[in-house]
Amino acid sequence: MMGTEIPNIVVIGSINMDIVVETPLVPDKGQTLLGNAMTLLPGGKGANQAVAASRLATHTTLIGAVGQDSFGEQIMQNLDGHSITRAIASLADESTGIASIWVHDRDNRIIVVPGANGKISWEDIESQKSFIDHANVVLLQLEIPLETVVKSIAYAHRCGKKVILNPAPALPLPDEVYPMLFSLTPNLHELSVMADMPEVLDEGNPDALQRAMRKLIDKGLASLTVTLGAEGAIYMDASGNTFHVPGKKMTVLDTTGAGDCFNAAFAVAVAKGQPMKRAVEYAVAASALAVTKFGAQNGMPESDEVEWFLQSTSA
Repeated sequence: MMGTEIPNIVVIGSINMDIVVETPLVPDKGQTLLGNAMTLLPGGKGANQAVAASRLATHTTLIGAVGQDSFGEQIMQNLDGHSITRAIASLADESTGIASIWVHDRDNRIIVVPGANGKISWEDIESQKSFIDHANVVLLQLEIPLETVVKSIAYAHRCGKKVILNPAPALPLPDEVYPMLFSLTPNLHELSVMADMPEVLDEGNPDALQRAMRKLIDKGLASLTVTLGAEGAIYMDASGNTFHVPGKKMTVLDTTGAGDCFNAAFAVAVAKGQPMKRAVEYAVAASALAVTKFGAQNGMPESDEVEWFLQSTSA
């Protein structure tokens, strides 16, 4: 069982409105198709991870930015409904970020227009630093400016916080960032970019995954957890410990937000002091449940669901 103490999670990151289009086919260049349905859903990796963390029985604060528009107002109301503390700048002359998501054949393709997310600065974060001061874990992604992310990580690290970075979308990181992280959580594509090893994506080259992970560890990283989709996740730390947690076989409805759920659940387990293998197992279980429901935030499981699922699948 997870610990009983309720941790404080601070998520610093993007806030979007997701425009989800279900389509029977993916259009070719110049082609117009009729879609099956369109839905507006609050999203953004930062907001998704905050909702997931809150549902997993934590005190959760989201630091980010929206525009002064109707999407921003709707998103703020949604966050209140999830009992998330809002430390959010409302930026004049900026639109709220949006993500255009095509859902086809139980998978998704996403185009993000950053809007206010692309303008949030360290000064905006610094004005809310008291929340970081009281956090157990600080969780970030890369859908806000890299300079803002790096300065936020540096401050949280100076405060002695456990910092988890979900490097999505994939960007090369400054070398000084790696030693400041408690853990990095890329997927295979992100790992290949960060390690500059495209062979990671070659199924005929299984050794490349371990070599890429070791390459990042050698930059001073304490630990690394690579998500593998349906195959689960693989972990490595600076001491050379490594393990693989297999994925769960699920009936997949929508994979949107599964990675965000993994990161939030991992952060929650770390904040509660769980051993690393247990933390990865918890995150794999939570993200498996997330794909069984439609919508990124709608699909985030509750704490009791994850605990029951873990117990039922480990028997």
